[in-house]
Amino acid sequence: MTKHYIVAGHRFDFTMQDDCPLWAGLGNYAPFEVAESDREPVFSLEFVYQMEKMKKVPVYVEKAEDPDQPRIEIFHRAPDEADPEGKEWIIEMAPVQKMDICARLVASPDFRSGRVAVAHGRVGEFAINNAMMILYAFTTAPMGTLEMHSSVIKREGYGYMFLGKSGTGKSTHSNLWLKYIEGSELLNDDNPVLRVGEDGVARVYGSPWSGKTPCYKNDSVPVGAIVRLNQYPENRISRNSLVEAYAAVYPSCSGFRALSGIADGMHSTIEKVVLSIPCFTLDCLPDEAAALLSCKTISR
Repeated sequence: MTKHYIVAGHRFDFTMQDDCPLWAGLGNYAPFEVAESDREPVFSLEFVYQMEKMKKVPVYVEKAEDPDQPRIEIFHRAPDEADPEGKEWIIEMAPVQKMDICARLVASPDFRSGRVAVAHGRVGEFAINNAMMILYAFTTAPMGTLEMHSSVIKREGYGYMFLGKSGTGKSTHSNLWLKYIEGSELLNDDNPVLRVGEDGVARVYGSPWSGKTPCYKNDSVPVGAIVRLNQYPENRISRNSLVEAYAAVYPSCSGFRALSGIADGMHSTIEKVVLSIPCFTLDCLPDEAAALLSCKTISR
């Protein structure tokens, strides 16, 4: 069975055997499912039942901010009969940093097709979700699209994106808006998509990926402001210069910076975003006053 999905205007396809029990755990994709579409998929992913034996050449190890984030290691496939030039990518994964590798994504040189396998079924949903996120981020980066690590509040027709290192309090700050600021709605709590359209308008989109909070909304709004959070013993907020804004947004973007095509796409989109969207730094406590201060300052 092949299902088709559209997130932020980009179609992708996923294939798995009809009777695979993992389908039951992929309800987060349901709001984004479409019938067969004329749009060319940015990538196609297939779930396979056996991890291939292959030699690999190390390329990159992602350094996570905290031990509870996934372990990601990227390799080139060593030349063999199946890939004589060694151009395929091998991306190995585990749900947390200290866990042994338990899932493998093998992708084409342009990341537009891939197959994912797991060592055991307990990590099947993790592997599929992470393979989808990786392929989505890598293939859409040259298309004015950024897969972000952010919590997003929708209010009065705009989206407000809260960025920061893991554990900074992005979800906490969004929850304070939901509790104290009328008209607030959570759009996504971990991995929204930010896309700059042909009209130059930056919009933030819900996605099938929302971390520990089940918030999978097929919705989008123009970005009203971007706020990078820091924990601090008092509440204060300031607007960023362009350089500061770029430095604030860049670390929260997912992508393979070692490849120029992906990195250049990310840089180009970030530049458009910071030139058109006000960006702020909020040093704050996890309290009502912080939410009221940020709302008053950044709301359109």
